[in-house]
Amino acid sequence: MIKNILGTELLACSYDPMTGAFRDGFCKYSDLDPGLHIVAAKVTEGFLEWNKARGNDLVSPKPQWSFPGLKPGDWWCICMGVWLKSKEAGHPLHLRLESCNEKMLEYVSLETLKAWEYKE
Repeated sequence: MIKNILGTELLACSYDPMTGAFRDGFCKYSDLDPGLHIVAAKVTEGFLEWNKARGNDLVSPKPQWSFPGLKPGDWWCICMGVWLKSKEAGHPLHLRLESCNEKMLEYVSLETLKAWEYKE
């Protein structure tokens, strides 16, 4: 069983759009994923604009990578480093804790992660 940061079974982040380094809906950890797409985050317009200005356009579709392009409000498996940098840049993203891979705990405390939990 793959675990989330709460120590329970990792839940899917999103099937629409289909996310994850392996496009299976999950923020799984793998040695094959140098970007560490383990953070289940709800993207915002500010984040998408900031990330595009950094050279990572997540808005434009890229069919060759089965990537539909994101819009504000979408859930996406974000790279660990990008999530940390986005907070520093003033574009923090809220998290779906049940969908965040336990590998995140090697970088950030559970207490800190809980402070960023998305609440509807």
